[in-house]
Amino acid sequence: MPTRYGRYVALGDSQTEGVGDGDDLTGLRGWADRLAEHLARANPRLEYANLAVRGKLARQIRAQQLDPALALRPDFATVVAGMNDLLRPTFDADEVIEHVEAMFAALTAQGTAVATLTFPDVARVIPITRPIRGRITAFNARVRAAAERHGVLIAEVGHHPVVADPRLWSPDRLHCSPLGHERIADAFAHALGLPGSNDTWTLPLIPALPDRGIVGMALAEVNWVATALVPWAMHRLQGKSSGDRRVPKRPHPLPVGDVISS
Repeated sequence: MPTRYGRYVALGDSQTEGVGDGDDLTGLRGWADRLAEHLARANPRLEYANLAVRGKLARQIRAQQLDPALALRPDFATVVAGMNDLLRPTFDADEVIEHVEAMFAALTAQGTAVATLTFPDVARVIPITRPIRGRITAFNARVRAAAERHGVLIAEVGHHPVVADPRLWSPDRLHCSPLGHERIADAFAHALGLPGSNDTWTLPLIPALPDRGIVGMALAEVNWVATALVPWAMHRLQGKSSGDRRVPKRPHPLPVGDVISS
């Protein structure tokens, strides 16, 4: 793929929106904003739009973001969808991959270069999700196959040990921290072969975290259940989504420096 693009459009959910990297008062940054900055070093005139909205399932991303993305005529796009589906008990792999592949197909058919990523084993970050680790592995394999069929580039984020480092995750463990978003942007830049990129994003953080011991780990789990899992579960039971009544933060292509300043 070329390393010089004129217009980049990001499609996705909360990770692509940038949740965990900034806040709604100061503004969200996130890996897609950071990747746009990488791309702008190769082409300072790059225009960037971000259509992602937190909480969206793959079918909603396809229904609400694909047509606007196509209308913007990007020459580069990222499509990251499916994690919200994977975390639900009603997960249907066939349905989700159909929506993801449809987005790959529509964008590449228009001549857009597309990139995506593989998901990490969330059980390494959230131990109680061990029952779904098999579906994540299988889903990643199907994303790879769909990407190969459509010439979509993949940033292989999922299998590197560093992704389990708590410092790459926000306190809710569902969203990346600023450092985690930075690593994802670097992973995309490396996959794209952008000038100055390399594989240092795969390396462990230094210094290593001290061993918290069994008691420390148990207390951390109890705190996480109370402050993150229970509120998340209550929203699901009430049929609410964090993306309700939200709109994309950057629906129109603008020069990167016009909005991203953090």
